[in-house]
Amino acid sequence: MNPTILLSCFLAYTLLLFLITFLTARKANNESFYIGNKTSPWYVVAYGMIGASLSGVTFMSVPGWVGSSQFSYFMIVVGYLFGYIIIANVLLPMYYRLNLTSIYSYLEQRFGFWSYKTGAFYFLLSRVLGASLRMFLVIYVLQHFVFDAWGFPFWLTVVIFISLIILYTFKGGIKTIIWTDTLQTTFMLLAVVISVILITKDLHFSFSELVSKIFNSDYSKVIVTDWAPKNNFVKQFFSGMFITIVMTGLDQEMMQKNLSCRNIRDAKKNMMSFSFIIVVVNFMFLFLGAALFTYANAKGIDLTKLASTDDIFPTITLQYLGPLAGLVFFIGLISAAYPSADGALTALTTSFCIDFLGVQKKTHLTEKKKTNIRYLVHIGFALTMLVVVIVFRFFYDKALIDKLFTIAGYTYGPLLGLYAFGLFTRFKVKDKWVPLVAILSPIICYILSDNSAAWLGYKFGFELLILNGLLTFIGLIILRKRAL
Repeated sequence: MNPTILLSCFLAYTLLLFLITFLTARKANNESFYIGNKTSPWYVVAYGMIGASLSGVTFMSVPGWVGSSQFSYFMIVVGYLFGYIIIANVLLPMYYRLNLTSIYSYLEQRFGFWSYKTGAFYFLLSRVLGASLRMFLVIYVLQHFVFDAWGFPFWLTVVIFISLIILYTFKGGIKTIIWTDTLQTTFMLLAVVISVILITKDLHFSFSELVSKIFNSDYSKVIVTDWAPKNNFVKQFFSGMFITIVMTGLDQEMMQKNLSCRNIRDAKKNMMSFSFIIVVVNFMFLFLGAALFTYANAKGIDLTKLASTDDIFPTITLQYLGPLAGLVFFIGLISAAYPSADGALTALTTSFCIDFLGVQKKTHLTEKKKTNIRYLVHIGFALTMLVVVIVFRFFYDKALIDKLFTIAGYTYGPLLGLYAFGLFTRFKVKDKWVPLVAILSPIICYILSDNSAAWLGYKFGFELLILNGLLTFIGLIILRKRAL
């Protein structure tokens, strides 16, 4: 497809985002940036969170995964639903009761200074890596299909993309993102629906014929009963549940949007509505993946020549389905791209300013001084993500969603253990030793994961997150002091 047309779409979409930014960021202050003045409509938050939760990784990696894992990923999605129920009924009420801006402040109240800093540090690490990986996937496609044609080096594409994100999140923060996520979710879902329609039309199928073709094929297999593979349905279900708890319920970015709702009642309505919608939307992506593989088989397209399964969706839409399909895919990809970075950048800035710099507690600072500090932190994290994205290009070799969940298993595990111990026991801990436990737990997990096949005849999948949390929990038991 013509790179000039794609570049024009990219610029037009970006201008639309800046228009929304202009309308929402007027009279914004630090409270607007951090928690949206607690005026966000719950239904807008719920809808916008779909785009933020899925991102470019789901948009490209999940359809590509269908070829090797069929619909087994759906068991992770079912696990998501139960995870969201726990968040709505356990974590959200606590956050609202304690009136938190940064959710990691809970760890200071419950355990002490070092536990608090440890939890906040693991969020910063998790979100920098996770958001950068999501962003990389989108920039990788932009580079390949657009900017290579203009002779732009990869690093310059990254600089342009991150600079745009800085500009439209700089002032409004979460107040702006609530509304831009809504726009992005709409275009992302339209891209999936229209792509399926165009595939159906090009294959000369009716929609019911395509559904029948897919559900009578191996692609629709959901349940894997063999215990050994990573996608065994029990492993997938519990992994999905705990992935949701940590990547949504213990994640400042996702909870910051929920905490911007007017009250706990609205926040719960948002979370429960979102939880059911996200199951349907993930199924749509799996169905799209099966449709793409069905199309490739029917047209004799050799997908083995592609560098990664992430390339299947863009290759078919941009090279085989015609200009409309390519345009729809590209707009959907851009829509998936921005939530990968804008919310992360805002949440990272919020966490660092509150959890490490303590700007809210420094009453001697003027509002202008606090804002200037926030601006510097915002730019600092943008530069950090820029470096990570560029470095990650050298390690890109398989479906990105696999990497994302694997990293989450190591970085979110200590958070899972800390919060579980805080919520379900009444013990205090020897606070100064908590960082050591949080470091040792992922190291032990890595050693076990690397050798489990040889030692135990067992291959760890995403359930590594649960093991990591359990090891942290056990370490905290060893450090326990008297009960509260």
